[in-house]
Amino acid sequence: MTPGLLISAPSSGAGKTTLTLGLARAFRDRGLTVQPFKSGPDYIDPAFHTAATGRVSVNLDTWAMAPGLVGALATAADDADLVIAEGSMGLFDGVAKAGETGTGASADLAALMGWPVVLVIDCSGQAQTAAAVAQGLARFRAGVPVAGVVLNRVASPRHEALVRAGMATAGITVFGALPRNAAITMPERHLGLVQASEHPTLEPMLAEAARFVAAHVDLDALLAAAAATMPPSATVTPPRPPGQRIALARDAAFSFTYPHLLAAWHSARAEILPFSPLADEAPDDSADSCWLPGGYPELHAGVLGAANDFRSGLRAFAETRPVHGECGGYMAMGTALIDAKGARHEMAGLLGLVTSYEKRKMHLGYRLAELDAPLPGHATGARLRGHEFHYSTIIEQPDAPLAHVTDAEGNAVPETGSRRGHATGTFFHLISRAT
Repeated sequence: MTPGLLISAPSSGAGKTTLTLGLARAFRDRGLTVQPFKSGPDYIDPAFHTAATGRVSVNLDTWAMAPGLVGALATAADDADLVIAEGSMGLFDGVAKAGETGTGASADLAALMGWPVVLVIDCSGQAQTAAAVAQGLARFRAGVPVAGVVLNRVASPRHEALVRAGMATAGITVFGALPRNAAITMPERHLGLVQASEHPTLEPMLAEAARFVAAHVDLDALLAAAAATMPPSATVTPPRPPGQRIALARDAAFSFTYPHLLAAWHSARAEILPFSPLADEAPDDSADSCWLPGGYPELHAGVLGAANDFRSGLRAFAETRPVHGECGGYMAMGTALIDAKGARHEMAGLLGLVTSYEKRKMHLGYRLAELDAPLPGHATGARLRGHEFHYSTIIEQPDAPLAHVTDAEGNAVPETGSRRGHATGTFFHLISRAT
């Protein structure tokens, strides 16, 4: 098994992504083949991982994925020299009720895979107290190995010396200390980081991150700390693709697709036919199903509303064949989308859904759905695990519900999805089928 490290922190915003990208590119610059992974559901960070390493970053999710599936996806690292996995939120942050393998916490993945944890400690506003935080994390749960820490946002040499003294007293290894560096601050928008493809200076930023990390972190010590155990093995039945010829919307408005699902479709010898709604392209008429993934349709609502060939072509396709949309794709299949300024834009009209960003409301969390009707690739009664993350508000949802949907604690949520004729849509992004 390829040795690896999992980069985590006490909380979000500590600098996990900056360190992950800097390490990944720095080790790649040394000639190592680095395989990136992301703990939990996320589309943004993996795209940056991929740019930094030249290898597709894979999501590993202990709430939504069975142990065998996690193990199978981890084989992406079999031909690599090193795994760099990025955690989500704080190290032990997950849901209250375990799913397929765990609660979705980064600690669950570290324990399952045997990857030692490197904690990013934001030292802003504290000194020796940072060691108490690190020591608490290291001792909190047996079976979660903490290799040491990288100090972040260190204000001065004196500040660094005080923090290091505290860590030495606590017996915590310090792999390095990073001063503040505005050159690798990553831009944000309402759903998180701007996508890698939109970053205006991506390569210079990655090069600077690698230089910065290599100058302040002991790469040799980190490499020596990397380890892994043999992941769980099991016979994994790949998900059935939504068709043998799949028209897949793919552009800046519809870019959220999980690599493991696309890989499963390819392994079933399905052919993917990409098209761009923003370029006013209709789905390929030779396809037998159409899939509209999530993304940022609200940022392109005016263009989509004026894309007459796309909308008319999608409606014609749905007269005889299934069309499914996830989150942003679901909104684009609806009747209208109201943008943040209150302007109404007509969408494809396959469903009666009307959504609005004028009054933002965050919808976030894992979802378990039991289908009341089939969607492409899944029969009525199938139980699906996924994740919802958006800021839109439902104004109208008049069609029949697609599924009974609950959150990770088993509470029903009103975002049930919709169905009408051959059209189906959900607010949650599919990750896997529940066992």
